[in-house]
Amino acid sequence: MSALMDLIAGDQAAILTSISTDDLGAFADPTRFAAHLSLGPGLDPTWLDLFSEAARSVTGGSEPMNFLDARRELDGPNAGVPGRTIELVDSRWVEAIARLSDHDVLSVAGRWLDLIDEEFGDLPREEKPWIRQLAGEVVRFCRSAQRAPDVLFAWSL
Repeated sequence: MSALMDLIAGDQAAILTSISTDDLGAFADPTRFAAHLSLGPGLDPTWLDLFSEAARSVTGGSEPMNFLDARRELDGPNAGVPGRTIELVDSRWVEAIARLSDHDVLSVAGRWLDLIDEEFGDLPREEKPWIRQLAGEVVRFCRSAQRAPDVLFAWSL
């Protein structure tokens, strides 16, 4: 089983099938999935809470909600993929991130880095360009994912 920390947009059943068969390469197929973002196995999921906080700080708004509050575990027999946590992401979180202007993305990335440093200690200098790039990728993912029927957050430790 591959390490996983991904956001995937598309049909929930198709996403779950790809995860349960460990066919993670299928997520790159835009004819099957509206959007996919691999966050890498080393990212702490709470970093997306900090991303949400950074977006609120930059825009002065009340959205997006914290990522922790924007997700809920799936119910039912198909949801329980052994060794994985799979959660449905609230469309309001996706839409709020998608509405960030291109102009604000750099400011959000900078604020996000500040919040990560405050929460977890100073990041190594070589990690910071990756985090700035990831901020833009999160926004691009959400823009592509807006019209998808489902957005799932799938991860394993």
